[in-house]
Amino acid sequence: MVGADAPHLPTNLRRSVSNTLKGSAGNLVEWYDVYVYSVFAASFEHHFFSPEDKNAEVYIWAIFALTFLMRPVGSWFFGRYADRKGRRAALALSVTIMSLCSFAIAVTPTRLSIGEWAAVILIICRLVQGFATGGEYGTSATYLSEAAVPKHRGFLASFHYVTLVGGHVIAQALFLALLLTTSKEAIGEWGWRLAFLIGGVGALVVLWLRRTMDESLSEDAIELAKKTKDTGSMGELVRNYWKELTACFLVTMGGTVAFYAYSVTGPNIIKASFAQSSPIMGSVITLIALTILMLLQPLGGYISDRVGRRTLLVFFGIGGTLFTWVIFTVLPQTNNALLSFAILTAGFVILTGYTSINAVVKAELFPTHVRALGVGFGYAIANSAFGGTAPVLYSAAQHADKETMFIAYVTLLIIGSLLVYVFLLRNRGANWLDHPEEMRKRKDSPGHRVFPMGV
Repeated sequence: MVGADAPHLPTNLRRSVSNTLKGSAGNLVEWYDVYVYSVFAASFEHHFFSPEDKNAEVYIWAIFALTFLMRPVGSWFFGRYADRKGRRAALALSVTIMSLCSFAIAVTPTRLSIGEWAAVILIICRLVQGFATGGEYGTSATYLSEAAVPKHRGFLASFHYVTLVGGHVIAQALFLALLLTTSKEAIGEWGWRLAFLIGGVGALVVLWLRRTMDESLSEDAIELAKKTKDTGSMGELVRNYWKELTACFLVTMGGTVAFYAYSVTGPNIIKASFAQSSPIMGSVITLIALTILMLLQPLGGYISDRVGRRTLLVFFGIGGTLFTWVIFTVLPQTNNALLSFAILTAGFVILTGYTSINAVVKAELFPTHVRALGVGFGYAIANSAFGGTAPVLYSAAQHADKETMFIAYVTLLIIGSLLVYVFLLRNRGANWLDHPEEMRKRKDSPGHRVFPMGV
């Protein structure tokens, strides 16, 4: 696979920035579609499940978690597609699927009109969106890492999470805008439909933008991929790159559970705390904190270009281990706006050690011919097992008065990833993005076992 591993990297910073913005725009819209569900869940819950059902909240979050089961399938399909036909084509297809599902949810009749079929349609649409999101993550992470100039790769690749968090920020901002201009009742009647409709329209705009971005794979690599059965092959990935795949899974494990616990459950805790006294205040706090998280991503990426990726991951691992209990013990007990904001923002600073660089860290693990598949599948398995399930597990723990068990669960997973950061990774050295020839020689040497994080 020499030809396929040959790098096709831009030398022009301006062109690299242009491709980064176009590539990440789709990520913004797709993750808006993911988070608009979590932000507006309490508003449309009664349209799909009876208000008299005490488990309605658990059901709505179970659907959120259920969609993550499709992410490994999506990562396999789109990873193979991207490795064989190019990153741009796969990204265009995933955003198209996301758009169609958002439109479908926006016009779905309620349970009062079609009974249980309303929930069935919601589940199907979310499963298909989970499939598309599984493809979006790995392919966009790969594209942004490949399209970035080497010396600024951490900084440019960090826009993967700028837009991922940005999708959440836009969803929260829309909710707040509707809250200020209408009412909670209006949001529950039609506001949530408008939110999904906006996601569908935004995806169509991004589809047009993605037609003009450069392909990060060379034409020779794509032509060779069409003739080589190992390209984008799950057998090739598992057989020859199982160590890298395992590392990708373990690197993701603690980061993904922390991300969903902090950035989804954390804001929901604050909004619940201020629901009676000042619902607008709860939304303002979470919106400002999430905006700060979004703006921290380039800073984290920039720092990683100077000090190395592993340093930031260790910072996250230690911080997450020590701070998780604060978020889930102190935050639910406070009605002080400043303290709530400070706790959530501190958690986001810690989280940035993982989120800002996780895309490039994983992309550096794999050669070109299985990169999109390896990054996407390794992430999707960990994300499905630990990330998407975090909100529903917290909801269930609350109902059972077992929050302490949830805190221990999140903390132990972060510790598990911290051990990987400390003992399996290193800051500097050759990697598949920058030094494919050297990595190929190492791969063929006996006893190969290092997972280097080059800078």
